[in-house]
Amino acid sequence: MGRRRKLPRLENVNITGIADKGRCVGRTEDGRVVFVEDAVPGDVVDVQVNRKKKGVLFGFTTEIKKYSIERVGAFCQHFELCGGCKWQHLTYAAQLKHKQTVVEDAILRIGKLEVDEMQQILPALEQTYYRNKLEYSFSNKKWLTREQIDSGITNLEDVLGFHKAGAFDKIINIDHCYLQPEPSNAIRNKVQEIALEQGLSFYDARAQEGFMRNMVLRITSIGEVMLTMSVKEDKPEVFRPLFDAILEAFPNITSFYYCINGKVNDYLMDLEMQLYHGKAFVEEKMGHVSFKIGPKSFFQTNTKQGARLYDTVVEFANLQGTENVYDLYTGIGSIALYVAKASKQVVGIEEIAAAIDDAKENAILNDIDNTTFYAGDVKDILTTEFAVKHGKPDLLITDPPRAGMHAKVVQMLLQLEAPRMIYVSCNPATQARDLNLLSEKYKVLKVRPVDMFPHTHHIESVALLELK
Repeated sequence: MGRRRKLPRLENVNITGIADKGRCVGRTEDGRVVFVEDAVPGDVVDVQVNRKKKGVLFGFTTEIKKYSIERVGAFCQHFELCGGCKWQHLTYAAQLKHKQTVVEDAILRIGKLEVDEMQQILPALEQTYYRNKLEYSFSNKKWLTREQIDSGITNLEDVLGFHKAGAFDKIINIDHCYLQPEPSNAIRNKVQEIALEQGLSFYDARAQEGFMRNMVLRITSIGEVMLTMSVKEDKPEVFRPLFDAILEAFPNITSFYYCINGKVNDYLMDLEMQLYHGKAFVEEKMGHVSFKIGPKSFFQTNTKQGARLYDTVVEFANLQGTENVYDLYTGIGSIALYVAKASKQVVGIEEIAAAIDDAKENAILNDIDNTTFYAGDVKDILTTEFAVKHGKPDLLITDPPRAGMHAKVVQMLLQLEAPRMIYVSCNPATQARDLNLLSEKYKVLKVRPVDMFPHTHHIESVALLELK
């Protein structure tokens, strides 16, 4: 059996840009490309390579030889541990510049597409407290730094916070998070305090024991609050005192749900949600459209920037009120309802049946009567027969998941030949791939990146296509 080859340590790597998953991309003095953690563009660093895949090097920073002028101090005390906001130590202007480059590289350089107008990225109006939903986990083990481990202290502590990346059984004890507005931090800290006072056991992911499991907070822009608690066992005599104490401390909680999770994983969407207190939903306002949001509803996590994203779709669509619109991967009908008032009719397709139920209910809420929604996989629903039934689309909007569109969907779009198409994407790489496939019949008129999640590597991109 051969000895495993030792991976090299690279010196003076010049960091040139950002890459996926919060990494940076850099070049060695001899021209090799390496993807690096714990650096920012403009740094010159030494890198320990820890992985090599198909000739591509991956590693982490061991020493910073030269600091980038784009570096700033992170404002969150949990920055180095948490990993949720990987670009806090990069100026916001620099974040936008590098995200713009990521989209341009994906579409122009890698995708080799011609774009009539590559627009500048749309910045977020708020760089902190912009999320309307956060999920927390309970654990009986606290994540420790290397220094804490070396000091000999124990990690056995009941905590409520975020998972450290790659550590499913240990939680970072969060004091203050800058992602969600108040009363988010106040509720999380008080729930932890009450659970400890009542002697409730926090979950042990390895032993699969412990009562307290997860907590989900939704806080809407109009001030409504939905709290969902996940516990391991259906023991009302245990959870009722906890829930009542939470409600006494926060009477402004609009909607309080709980669920029983005895599974190994923390996934909640397949569990029955029980309404403990208040309304069955919270209300949210995005632009001119109101939404009812339940505990399982998918909704844009950044409400204010979500409205600006949809405003971009409306701007690109330039609807005259006579158009037949298809909205693929419609979710709860967010985009469909947003463009409905300027369209003749909108037909939405979404795989998740519960999301379609929400879409129909939200159409009623907004007195919108020119939308039709279908539950099912887009590749199965969108057929020639479907187009015959609903008419050829004048505009087709597609907002697929990160993996992009299925090949069958792309082929169907080429067959449909809608005069115009708008492609909304959360992954410029798969967007570029799909646009390349569509270039057989379509040209790209314009692309606008949109920053939905400041201090992270995530980017939205909106492209307007026209039939050749």
